[in-house]
Amino acid sequence: MKSWVRSGSPWIWLTAASVAVSLLALIAILLLLAGQGMRYFWPSPVYQFELNQTAAGPVTLIGELYQRQTISRRQLQDAGVTLPPGDAQSFTRYLIKVGNREIEGQDFRTLLASDVRSQSTPTDLLVLERNVNGTAYGYLAGMLEDGQPLTGRDLAQALQQRLPQIAALSRQAHNIQSGDMAQINEQFEDLRLREKRLLRDNELDARWQAAIRAERIELQRQYQELATKLKGLERDSQRDALLLRDMHGQIHTIPLSQVRDAWYPNAMGTGQKLLHWGDQIKKFMTESPREANTEGGVFPAIFGTVLMVILMSIIVMPFGVIAAIYLHEYAGNNLLTRLIRISVVNLAGVPSIVYGVFGLGFFVYMVGGTLDQLLFSESLPNPTFGTPGVLWAALTLALLTLPVVIVATEEGLSRIPISLRQGSLALGATQAETLWRIVLPMAAPAMMTGLILAVARAAGETAPLMLVGVVKSVPVLPVDNIFPYLHLERKFMHLSFQIYDMAFQSPSVEAARPLVFATALLLVLIVVGLNLAAMGIRHSLRERYRVWSQ
Repeated sequence: MKSWVRSGSPWIWLTAASVAVSLLALIAILLLLAGQGMRYFWPSPVYQFELNQTAAGPVTLIGELYQRQTISRRQLQDAGVTLPPGDAQSFTRYLIKVGNREIEGQDFRTLLASDVRSQSTPTDLLVLERNVNGTAYGYLAGMLEDGQPLTGRDLAQALQQRLPQIAALSRQAHNIQSGDMAQINEQFEDLRLREKRLLRDNELDARWQAAIRAERIELQRQYQELATKLKGLERDSQRDALLLRDMHGQIHTIPLSQVRDAWYPNAMGTGQKLLHWGDQIKKFMTESPREANTEGGVFPAIFGTVLMVILMSIIVMPFGVIAAIYLHEYAGNNLLTRLIRISVVNLAGVPSIVYGVFGLGFFVYMVGGTLDQLLFSESLPNPTFGTPGVLWAALTLALLTLPVVIVATEEGLSRIPISLRQGSLALGATQAETLWRIVLPMAAPAMMTGLILAVARAAGETAPLMLVGVVKSVPVLPVDNIFPYLHLERKFMHLSFQIYDMAFQSPSVEAARPLVFATALLLVLIVVGLNLAAMGIRHSLRERYRVWSQ
């Protein structure tokens, strides 16, 4: 036994077991997130429950079977639930997503399995995904065109034909609002600021007043034309409606402009469900969130996360590499250098919220406020850069991840044999040429590893971003077709903050729970992908320069 321990075999097995446990934990996390998140996009069957007779008559409930739980009698009694007679010690409770929020007042209902007399899955049960008030369930009772009933046609087929047409009209209206009209509003604001600046500098003479007045009149004419066109598109999109019969037998008129999609889940085959599932995932990746982040997609959060990480990488990489080169190649082994190294290591352990407070105080209030005073004084008291935005978030996270890049780069520099440096110098190269042509290419794997690890850490940060630029929802992205096209002063959305908001700030936690898992899965996959990219880049560069180090 002693010889076996001394041979080192136990430590090899312990290391292998640790790696196996880590991989199993990662796989378990991914499976949990995928299982809980991907089911949100699957067209689940919709049930029609016939409940036991009550004093008011028969009761029908329509909805998706969201969850099934076994609850003890004591728990139900403590919750004030009326239980059926008998000595059963446990009951099965259903959580039903009934939708029709504007009618029912809530998305979910609970009922005991013992209260259900029968249940069925009619093939003509319709599910509507709407812009407001969430999902609607019911039966298609008719369609209206310009207020008149649509007759002589298959209603289901007519609905599927009209929805893409209405969606195209809605996209045109959205493009006008967010494109041309937003650009004109920006030009109005520029005119106002120009007039204010000229008035402040006592340069607003009659010639300038006439030019500004003429430009404003032209902009008003263009805006009125767009408003007229937008009104026509909205009128056309409001022309058609459908009649939906709910579980109470009441008929409701729903404009097709409020309907994003419609399907009959109980009549769909496996192939149709797979196509629908893929289409819903595509919408999740490309659309904006709705209904207080409980529905819709996460595209603005993906875009904000990627943009912020790119800006952070552009900022942190030069400073981190230059600092590591100075510490390892030029600075002597003195007290100051040792203090700097200790400070870098300690900075890596500072809580991220501290960086957020520093970024808010230094970058936003001090630097941003100074820029507003010097360059955008005519916009005050409305701040331009003196408010949280994507630029300050990128700078804060660059400061947060700077120690990672410095340490990784310096470790890579220390692994390069001194003989290579000496040989280069002996052949007549200067220290700068040796550094540029020999040392840095061989240290590239460590530099890239440090960068990707920094990106992976920045992608998952939440606390500092809450102080320096991230918000729950944004009306426009930081990039658009308005000069200067990239607006670093704007606020942005982030995947990690959206997970927090949906999980803890959502008005309907049960409705948002699958989106929380789906968004978390997306963020985990991004972080895992960045780490795998780091390993691949490091391996490729290491193999490329392996001969040099031998």
